[in-house]
Amino acid sequence: MVEKKSKRTLTPKLRFPEFRDAPEWLETPLGEMCDRIVKKVGDAALTPVSITAGQGFVSQAEKFGRDISGAQYKNYIWLRQGDFAYNKGNSKSYPQGCVRRLKEFDQAAAPGAFVSFRLHDGYVPEFFEGLFEKNAHGQQLIKFITSSARSDGLLNISPDTFLSVNLPMPQDPAEQKKIAECLSSLGGLIAAEGRTLEALKAHKKGLMQQLFPQPGQTQPRLRFPEFRDKGEWVNKLLDELGERGSGHTPNKKKPEYYNGGIKWVSLADSKRLDQGLISETEIEISEQGLNNSSAVLHPAGTVILSRDAGVGKSAVLAEKMAVSQHFIVWKCNSKNLFNWFFYYLLQRLKPLFEEIATGSTIKTIGLPFFKTLRITIPKVEEQHRIADCLTALDTQISAQATKIETLKTHKRGLMQQLFPSPEEH
Repeated sequence: MVEKKSKRTLTPKLRFPEFRDAPEWLETPLGEMCDRIVKKVGDAALTPVSITAGQGFVSQAEKFGRDISGAQYKNYIWLRQGDFAYNKGNSKSYPQGCVRRLKEFDQAAAPGAFVSFRLHDGYVPEFFEGLFEKNAHGQQLIKFITSSARSDGLLNISPDTFLSVNLPMPQDPAEQKKIAECLSSLGGLIAAEGRTLEALKAHKKGLMQQLFPQPGQTQPRLRFPEFRDKGEWVNKLLDELGERGSGHTPNKKKPEYYNGGIKWVSLADSKRLDQGLISETEIEISEQGLNNSSAVLHPAGTVILSRDAGVGKSAVLAEKMAVSQHFIVWKCNSKNLFNWFFYYLLQRLKPLFEEIATGSTIKTIGLPFFKTLRITIPKVEEQHRIADCLTALDTQISAQATKIETLKTHKRGLMQQLFPSPEEH
């Protein structure tokens, strides 16, 4: 457990005007401000939940695809809306585990492995949400983690250790409330912008369903006015419309084959795929690695598709790059197939790629499939019009995502000033 010490005084860098002459903040053990929740659900019919660092509380069915509580359900903890729980599972955002407040359900059943607690009256829950979002608990728990995780993925933090972390608290509850209102207002704005982003993505998904023909059909439901009398789309062998190629991985036992300034798309770039242009890569290879392997430089504008471990993800090369053997590449014949139209067509076909991929550990699509792949396309002028429309929508989506990240960065910076930063214990 954290050693009990006399309470230290702390002062945040930024205080609201009405509190600038107020007393300094005090460190207070969490356990003195809350009660641990131990009531089990028993036979009560509640939704079994888990906690994700990014979303907060989610049903187990949503997170895992099924209810995993099983026979342990009766030993789950009964939570009410507003209660808190500490998930000891480590994540990139919260290596020492995350704490979330239940807002998504009126009542829920939480695993007994979580440390669940309810604040005493007089404390402002939104203020504590800010502290936990800032990871005030994790900064102190680092020294108590003797191994990365147990076999079940949970950190070896006991309830007593967690509840004994010291949290910086203003002595005036009104200051708690003021900070909470500020952060809640900013959080509400971020949530609203997030809903706008999701609406844009949903609009794009629906639009793509109408701009491309349904399986077995030769005309889409929606066509731009200038193409409504241009006849049906045609079904052609993809290999007749572009030059197909594949990638290669230079010998990884040869360090001189890497870090040489030549961008090389690999599975490490999974998060960069499905974003349109790919301009940066996690790994680079060298001229020596290129010359001593089957790797080749593919020109800017080449369309790439992952055929395994992220099957169906695609992108367009922003400049000359090499790719690993996990990718199929196409250099499109500009007279018959516009590369950006083809990129969006691959996005539309992604569910098909995921369906036909096979393998027990890593799903993959064999090369024979791509050799016989046929696609239904309009004339190249209509391809450009469709691609331009979807590119403009992607630009909006990207701008909206950037706006949200900017707001989140602002919130993180504000929290650094609104909360004191105590030394690590």
